Amino acid sequence: MTKDVLLSIAGLQTEFDTQIREEENEAVEIITPASYFFKNGKHYILYDEVAEGVSGVTKNKIKVKADEYVEITKNGIVSTHMQFEKSKKNQTYYSTPYGQLLVSTYTKELQVEESETLIHIKIDYDLEINHEPLAACEIDMKVQAKRK
Repeated sequence: MTKDVLLSIAGLQTEFDTQIREEENEAVEIITPASYFFKNGKHYILYDEVAEGVSGVTKNKIKVKADEYVEITKNGIVSTHMQFEKSKKNQTYYSTPYGQLLVSTYTKELQVEESETLIHIKIDYDLEINHEPLAACEIDMKVQAKRK
C-alpha cells in the first residue's frame, strides 16, 4: 500500500423506531484523500474532515488490527475515540460544538479484507445515545492506493 491513499466511507443508519419509513433512514458517503502507514501490525489511516456551516477542521485517525478491532479517533470540531470489537459494547463521549453525548456501540459484525492495494472494512453495530437505543448502523470503508 502506498502512503497516499483514497478513503471512501459509506454509512447507513436505520432507526429503531418502526414508524420511520425506509427513505428517512440516513445514508452518508465521503471520499477523501488520506495518508496511510503500517506499524506494529496495525494499519493507520489519517485524514482531515471539514464540516459544513462550522469553521475549523477535525483530524481523524483510523487504526485497524485485522479482524480484531477498529478504532476511530476524532480531534477538532468534534472529538471522540470510538472502538469497534466484534460482540463487544463500548462507550465513549462524543463532543460537539453543541454539547457532549454519551455514545455506546455494540459491534455485531467486523470484517477486514486486505490486499496489496486495498483494505476493505465493514462494521455492523447498534448505536445508543445517552443510554437510548437509536439505530442499527453499517460502515463500509475502502482504503485504496492512489494510482500514479
